[in-house]
Parts: sequence; C-alpha cells; structure tokens
Amino acid sequence: MLKLNHKHLAVWDKSLKLIKEVYKLTGKLPKEEKYVLTSQLRRASISVASNIAEGAARRSVLERRRFYEVSRSSSVEIDTQIEICKLLEYFNESDLLNLDSELNNVFALLTAMIKNTK
Repeated sequence: MLKLNHKHLAVWDKSLKLIKEVYKLTGKLPKEEKYVLTSQLRRASISVASNIAEGAARRSVLERRRFYEVSRSSSVEIDTQIEICKLLEYFNESDLLNLDSELNNVFALLTAMIKNTK
C-alpha cells in the first residue's frame, strides 16, 4: 500500500467507517433494491473516501477544494438516499444511529477542510 498524505487525515479515516456502516445497512435492504438503493448508497459512500484521497493528492488549491466539495456532495447524496429508505420503511431511526453519527462527522470535517484549504 502507498504511504500517502490522505491516510493521515481524520476525515479519510471517518469516511472508511462511513463505508462500513453503509455496507452493513445496505446488506439489510430487500433484494429488489440491489441495483438501485444498495448500489447508489455504496457508490456514494466510496465516492466520499475516494474524492478525499484524490483531493489530498492535488497540488492546486482549487482542485483540492473541488474534490473535497465533490466528497461532501456525495455525503449529501447518502443522506438523501437514507431518507428515501426511511420513507419506504426499510429502516427506522434506531437502525441509523451509527450511520448518522459517521455521516455528520464526515460532513462537518469536510466543511472545515473546504473552508481551510489554502
């Protein structure tokens, strides 16, 4: 494995925990959601971590900030898809406690990173 800067970022570490929570939850979705909500949620969670890593590797401040913004947008996508799951009664609030905590942490850290990227 490469020893790259993004692996030292707290937000990247949190994004991996977010992926784990998304995979746990999506494993409980009905089989008919395999190619819809399951796929969308998993891809969005992977996008969060991947864009943090790619942004950290960029030299340009504008590019770095843009990748962090894309990552944050993917976290908003996850939030919306979870709301859809709740609407369809696939999950209840207690099912989402860990995911909610990780998602809020990642979103807050990304917001701070975007603001402070220089």
